Amino acid sequence: MAIIRVALDVPVNRLFDYLAPGAGTDDIGRCVRVPFGNHNHSDSRKISGVILDIGEISSIPEEKLKYAGQIDRETLPLPRSLLQLFEFCSRYYHYPIGQAVMNGLPASLRQSNHIARRKPAVSPDWKLTEAGKAIPLSAIPSRAKAKHQLFSLLHEHGIMTAEACKTLPPHSRKLLQEFRDRGWVEQYLAQPDKPVFSTAPAPVPTEEQAHAISAILGSTGTFSPWLLNGVTGSGKTEIYLQAATSLLAQQKQVLILVPEINLTPQLEAVFRKRFPGTTLVSLHSGLNDSERWHGWQQAQQGKAGIILGTRLAIFTPIPELGLIIVDEEHDYSFKQQDGLRYSARDLAIYRARQAGIPIILGSATPSLESYHQALTGRYRLLRLHSRAISRATLPAIRCIDLRITSTQEGLSEPVLEALRRNLSKKQQSLVFINRRGYAPVLLCKSCRWIATCKRCSSRLVVHLRERQLRCHYCGDQQPVSPACPQCGDPDILPFGHGTQRVEAALVSHFPEAHILRVDRDSIRHKDAWQKVLERIHRGEADILVGTQLLAKGHDFPNLTLVCVLNADASLYSTDFRAEEHLFAQLMQVAGRAGRANIPGTVLIQTEFPQHALYQALQRQDYTMYAQAQLKERKSAGFPPFVYLAVLRAEAPVLTDALEFLQQLAAVAALSEDYAHIRLYDPVPAPMQRLKGLERAQLLIQARSRRHLQLFLSDWHQRIAALPVRRKIRWHLDVDPLTV
Repeated sequence: MAIIRVALDVPVNRLFDYLAPGAGTDDIGRCVRVPFGNHNHSDSRKISGVILDIGEISSIPEEKLKYAGQIDRETLPLPRSLLQLFEFCSRYYHYPIGQAVMNGLPASLRQSNHIARRKPAVSPDWKLTEAGKAIPLSAIPSRAKAKHQLFSLLHEHGIMTAEACKTLPPHSRKLLQEFRDRGWVEQYLAQPDKPVFSTAPAPVPTEEQAHAISAILGSTGTFSPWLLNGVTGSGKTEIYLQAATSLLAQQKQVLILVPEINLTPQLEAVFRKRFPGTTLVSLHSGLNDSERWHGWQQAQQGKAGIILGTRLAIFTPIPELGLIIVDEEHDYSFKQQDGLRYSARDLAIYRARQAGIPIILGSATPSLESYHQALTGRYRLLRLHSRAISRATLPAIRCIDLRITSTQEGLSEPVLEALRRNLSKKQQSLVFINRRGYAPVLLCKSCRWIATCKRCSSRLVVHLRERQLRCHYCGDQQPVSPACPQCGDPDILPFGHGTQRVEAALVSHFPEAHILRVDRDSIRHKDAWQKVLERIHRGEADILVGTQLLAKGHDFPNLTLVCVLNADASLYSTDFRAEEHLFAQLMQVAGRAGRANIPGTVLIQTEFPQHALYQALQRQDYTMYAQAQLKERKSAGFPPFVYLAVLRAEAPVLTDALEFLQQLAAVAALSEDYAHIRLYDPVPAPMQRLKGLERAQLLIQARSRRHLQLFLSDWHQRIAALPVRRKIRWHLDVDPLTV
């Protein structure tokens, strides 16, 4: 009796054993329905899992083992390489193996009744194994007519197609299962005919592009991490396209990761245009369950040559993977912030090493971790210093000193004058402020009352058009009060500026202009983002007002002016990565200007024009800024020179969360690897209250990744063995982005 070991979506870091008559090693990676809990017979109480191992012995007495339900043999099993990736995630991020596996699957596979109700896109055929071919037909007794006839058909043709199987009586279909259990036959999916590879004409690469393409293609078939550091507009996408051309011509598949769903339509259009004969699937959160399942299957079956997606696409089964591309590799969006807190960029590196293939990490402002890897020789560095279009130049960047220049509704006179000039030239402008809503604060000047969220440690943002106050953390909404709830003064005012307020100010200054606001509030509906992009490219917007949605990856040929408001806010942050993030963001948004033949200009309103960040930005010198930041990080003991993890706890009362972390710190002192680790005292989290719960955190630091992982493994086991504390939730975040 075979025993299958199943990964289930439960918060316990173990596999679960079940009896499964007829299961074989070819079932590893398949989905299965199993009873869980005290309900053995009710089909509605069965849940979906994935078989990770098969054996004959279990630590559970056989009489206590339950029988597994239906094994999904209608679809391809998950490949061993993908199962190994899930196991790595579970070990490295200290997350239950079953939840790690189920996190990466489409909803169609995770749902408990998917096997019973889902129709497979392709049914597998049957073929004789080598052992089956060695069995003579005379070994089947002639009196067993059905068995003899079926085995004779298999010997005659070697295979039995799925369509032929449907014509067999039920008894004969069961015989196929018996033959498989004896090792005589196996199931397989016939490979579809490979499409004839074709590509549209490509532009002649620049000298820098040609060097990069040659270097990357020279490493085909070996694990080679390339850090492609190119200024905005330098043609990194063209390098992706030409590298992909070579791999697709070899019938390999290419995985492209982008940080946000909003970047997929434009990049997808570029790749579809270059490779019209290649199937491309796009995988992101904007798809419904059936759309994602269909694209996932096409990738798994080798039909899709290009797989383009956001971070979850890293868990897609890709049998002929030949190249991985991570665009905007520095972006925070590659890090999952709840559940399995993985970094898609880091897992892409692991997967490229696993497959022995090149990986390209592209960015105008690489993360300091990746840049440090390149300086130390672990990654290979490729630089693009100039823009790809012959007459396109980098924009001129100028700071406007707000200490000596007044503003009207957040807009200084130099900014307003520059917008007027651009309008007269019929060129597009972008006013960038990374804060949506009308105003970030509603303030009473009489008693200094401020509208705050009852569930979070945050201020409510004024959304004037909807007459609402909204929390941008928990989503809580309430109407704008007509008077101060504390003193009754009706003169309560919005303070500060968001995209809606800036839009209103621009409308009053430029009533004849077409002004388009682009933020998460304006593109909530499906297809809204695509329509916005089409309007911009058609020239139906003179001035864009937007958040970081407009900062990355977009190419607007007629956009020649970028004005940045409220950039200084990040300089006050306690997060050690805030400056790095601000520099990357400003470089990205500045890069939207002057990408074609018309020179671009960038104006940044600031009270600190002499700050090193703005000085490096004006010179557009990433290298100088990165080296200065690395020097500071090294002296301060921050990544990439140390490795971090954060243990976070949340409870209805803050003291409970702090006491819980203090208890866990005492448990950590018992660990054998504690000597290599530095534990800081538990403190309230930067966002102390979120969604009605008080939060605290404990920072763990180590000089080596190995020591950190050894310590966390031991500590995590000790924590799991402690009595469960009700009303306290906790999680571990390895390689956190914020501390």
